Amino acid sequence: MSVSIDRTTSSRRALLPARLSLTPAPGGLDGTWWPRSRALTRELPPLTAALGDLWGRITGIAVNPAHWPVIPCRVSVAGRTVHVGWSTEEQDPHRLTFFSADGRRDVLVIPPETGADAAAQLMAGDGIDAPAREEAADRIGARIREEAWETDGGAGRAVVPAPAHRFGRAFAGRSTEVREP
Repeated sequence: MSVSIDRTTSSRRALLPARLSLTPAPGGLDGTWWPRSRALTRELPPLTAALGDLWGRITGIAVNPAHWPVIPCRVSVAGRTVHVGWSTEEQDPHRLTFFSADGRRDVLVIPPETGADAAAQLMAGDGIDAPAREEAADRIGARIREEAWETDGGAGRAVVPAPAHRFGRAFAGRSTEVREP
């Protein structure tokens, strides 16, 4: 995966509001989030701020690295630091888990490449239970990976580094090689 930096845009641009639906669903989902990109450093602050306003101060976030090219160790939210950890074994690749004084909450992630109509349907829940939402998100992700395979001429391999810190059991990840199917 190559990374490009667009130096024509200001790094101090206003953060866009999180595209978020907090409709509880069966299967332990507390909401659905549709990020604009796979850049967690840019996407997590507005999401964490929005959830903190509703759920209380967010103290940590758990992520599975399967769909995120870069996972920050921490993000800044309203002048304070929120720790981000990852696990390939304990964290569902389609969810983010948020920790606060009130406990943990799980949010389904809709791939950012999803079309607006499909994302709106998934966010609304329209009679879709949690496993069906996750299956739909998985199918969308698989289709996106297949298109990338076709355009890139084959699957690449990404090596996910061991985290520099530990943050509870959910973050006890270790160096893991992630291969795209």
